Amino acid sequence: MGGSGEIREEQQQKEVQDINDWLPITKSRNATWWYSAFHNVTAMVGAGVLGLPYAMSHLGWGPGVAVLVLSWIITLYTLWQMVEMHEIVPGKRFDRYHELGQHAFGEKLGLYIVVPQQLMVEVGTCIVYMITGGNSLKKIHSTVCPDCKPIKTTYFIMIFASVHFVLSHLPSLNSIASVSLAAAVMSLSYSTIAWGASLHKGVESQVQYGPRASTAAGNTFNFFSALGDVAFAFAGHNVVLEIQATIPSTPEKPSKKPMWKGVVFAYIVVALCYLPVALIGYWVFGNHVEDNILISLEKPAWLIVLANCFVVVHVIGSYQVYAMPVFDMAELFLLKKMKFKPSLFLRFITRNVIVAFTLFVGITFPFFGGLLGFFGGFAFAPTTYYLPCIMWLVICKPKKFGLSWFANWFCIIVGVSLMLLAPIGALRNLILQAKNFKFYS
Repeated sequence: MGGSGEIREEQQQKEVQDINDWLPITKSRNATWWYSAFHNVTAMVGAGVLGLPYAMSHLGWGPGVAVLVLSWIITLYTLWQMVEMHEIVPGKRFDRYHELGQHAFGEKLGLYIVVPQQLMVEVGTCIVYMITGGNSLKKIHSTVCPDCKPIKTTYFIMIFASVHFVLSHLPSLNSIASVSLAAAVMSLSYSTIAWGASLHKGVESQVQYGPRASTAAGNTFNFFSALGDVAFAFAGHNVVLEIQATIPSTPEKPSKKPMWKGVVFAYIVVALCYLPVALIGYWVFGNHVEDNILISLEKPAWLIVLANCFVVVHVIGSYQVYAMPVFDMAELFLLKKMKFKPSLFLRFITRNVIVAFTLFVGITFPFFGGLLGFFGGFAFAPTTYYLPCIMWLVICKPKKFGLSWFANWFCIIVGVSLMLLAPIGALRNLILQAKNFKFYS
């Protein structure tokens, strides 16, 4: 009897291995530290950076700088925890966020806690990037040809989506490395254009740094919403374990070393992108800055077109980095739970359906600014600011009232307050924007 049990176990292990060899996250494990660096830059420096001056205009100088710097430190710390926990059990790798969740909270509960939040973040980001890509294409069109007949935003989002119906069929996270590298370079480029052009323009004569809204309630809600915008800007944690899963690992050379090197590099780039854009953008335009700083910069036209082209390329890469784990999750579900056989046809259908879904939601609800704050508070705060800390407390059990214990509880309190406050402000802004909105305009 023992023999048949062993054979069955071997078969199960082989099945799991076959599935892993087919799934996009675990298919190829030959990445290096610089793969990790530019995947992380692409995932982290999102379209959120262009909204930072706008967030600053709601927060004001003091709180604004404090929130930015604090977010940078907290998210770097929680990212370090994720990288450390990837191989916390000897001989096992937690290749996906929900696998680590299952280890911390139990098989069922781990799934229920992590999967809905992770899906909300990843699908939410893909939707926001659909809209950003479409808006940037529209801006290019209206700048290059101001006298042309205007084309609906809906059509531009569709044009942008057409790229993803092709790119989404690349097999694994490593196979989109070149797309991701281009995106990482672009994010640095358009961030530099955003603050460089603002600096060149110089501070406007009528500039004001006072509150934007005329009522106290309006300012309070805006403040909450801006917190969500900042949370959205630091949101690479949802794909961190998935990126680390592509790095080879042995007991002598664990994957956390090259991964951490890549993360530190990525965070230096993040600081170089975020701080100048947020501070110089707010300094130049004050409380009249738009929710996308490239819109505030109207001249010179060629530079605005160039910056928007960079945004489009970057958002294409970012979309792919965030969509890969969604494809992985969908394919894992179909293979394991629904007992489908791995096939190209299955992959073709699954991925096209996911891209089509993000396209549909994007063209139906294109309020860009409000969506950022809402998703930022609701889903990004947990997965970025405090879920890693809770897992750390559960798995590593640091000494009570020690430094690690206090640091984790501090992050948890900050994260929970972000999660509760940001969606309130963002929801109000969404309602205000939706008042004069026409479908598919």
